[in-house]
Amino acid sequence: MNQTFDVAVIGAGVFGTWTAYELNRAGLRVVLVDAYGAGNSRSSSGDESRIIRMSYGASEIYTRWSWRALKLWKDFSAEFCEDTGHTLFHQTGVLLLAQGDYAHALDSEQTLAKYGIPFERLDRAELEKRFPQFNFGGVDWAIYEPDSGALMAWRAVQTVAQAALQRGVSFLNEAVLPPISTGGTGRLTELTTHSGNKLHADKFIFACGPWLPKLFPALLAERIHVTRQEVFYFGTPSGDARFAPPHCPTWIDFAAEVYGLPSLEARGFKVAPDRHGGAFDPDNDERLVTDTTLQTARQTLARRFPALKDAPLIESRVCQYENTSNGDFLIDRHPDFTNVWLVGGGSGHGFKHGPALGEYVAARIIANDSVEQEFSLATKANVKARAIY
Repeated sequence: MNQTFDVAVIGAGVFGTWTAYELNRAGLRVVLVDAYGAGNSRSSSGDESRIIRMSYGASEIYTRWSWRALKLWKDFSAEFCEDTGHTLFHQTGVLLLAQGDYAHALDSEQTLAKYGIPFERLDRAELEKRFPQFNFGGVDWAIYEPDSGALMAWRAVQTVAQAALQRGVSFLNEAVLPPISTGGTGRLTELTTHSGNKLHADKFIFACGPWLPKLFPALLAERIHVTRQEVFYFGTPSGDARFAPPHCPTWIDFAAEVYGLPSLEARGFKVAPDRHGGAFDPDNDERLVTDTTLQTARQTLARRFPALKDAPLIESRVCQYENTSNGDFLIDRHPDFTNVWLVGGGSGHGFKHGPALGEYVAARIIANDSVEQEFSLATKANVKARAIY
């Protein structure tokens, strides 16, 4: 590729595609690069669905970003999916289950109220009345977000990528080699692909999720940990609408480290353990679920949804998180290159923020501005202590 671009974005997941889209909207010449293609099954953005919710405890920035992102997702879906018969967002509502004085939920109530985001606090009796398909054993109350729901993940990423290309973003389907400093200038002038092609740009954004530690091992191998995550889709009883929207909400039980989504577009009832799995190689490791995790999902299903106790497994996926030490995103310049930005660390909760993050990163790139402290490389420790989820 002989052309020189204003910005090269490496990685066509939800962070990369939205960043490329926003930079193009600002008038920059952008190339989007990915080894496997937008929304591919190896990426952290490649599953069927992702939750979008506003409850983030006391963390105001993620609450604000989620609320902004919801509007952007809905507007984008209306503009680009109107003639397709599909949508990128299902308004299922989201339940955050709580016990006693659960600090995360109590803090979420205060933050939601501060920003005027609609929610309800439902006690056990009201939960059982509204959602009789649940067994709320061990649950005292819940936050219900009526405007929240689910995003159709791989479809959304591919749609954003297609929209970006329609607007003039170039696409390069190649893997890149780790960048090498040239000339002692503190700037990166080109990238080399595995096939030997040279990619030239004024600025480079590496938004390649679980591949960040591979491209920058000395800098990120101990700061971003890629973990194996298994998700399961169970068949619902024929003719039974209780486990699909609008009757069944998306739900999260952080205390038990598990979440689930109703059957979206008849694709199955999703159950996924949220605890971090073992180390995972996104290129080479096989994506076969384990009997141990499947049994954990079945136990959750039997306990929380008695009518699905014997539901058949109809689909399963192995994807991955790329976790920072505490769950905060990484958005910062590379310490050795003044024109290289690192964008990643979705940590299992990043997908929903895609459009808001794209706006934010594009604004930083254009203005050459600084970032919030929580996103900085300096705050990314080697010790795992998840605090943002």
